[in-house]
Amino acid sequence: MAYLFVAGKVLLGLYFLVSGYKHFVNLKMLTGYTASKKIPLPREMVLLTGFMLAFGGIGLLTGFLVQYAIITLSVFLLVTNFTMHQFWKVADPMQKMGERINFEKNLALLGALLMLLPVSFLVW
Repeated sequence: MAYLFVAGKVLLGLYFLVSGYKHFVNLKMLTGYTASKKIPLPREMVLLTGFMLAFGGIGLLTGFLVQYAIITLSVFLLVTNFTMHQFWKVADPMQKMGERINFEKNLALLGALLMLLPVSFLVW
């Protein structure tokens, strides 16, 4: 069963690490998207969240400061959900569906991280 835990943490860690990398590679596009959501300092926020995602992914993959990595990712998911994926404010049905999917995905990821937090004190 230990191999399932390792596989899960690798998949979750890679997801966040790749997401952070994409923040840097797609900085211009994500800055525009962030600005469209009326987020102050959009470029700086994209860079900050890119670092948060990368730090969290590395922490999950390596076990380095893993509790801080989980908390960082949890804060990222909570703030992002309520600032970037406000599906309840969207009129267009297709856009609303996309925002709702991202909102619910982030809730599921947050749930996984919250389950991992107590386990991270026992094994890693």
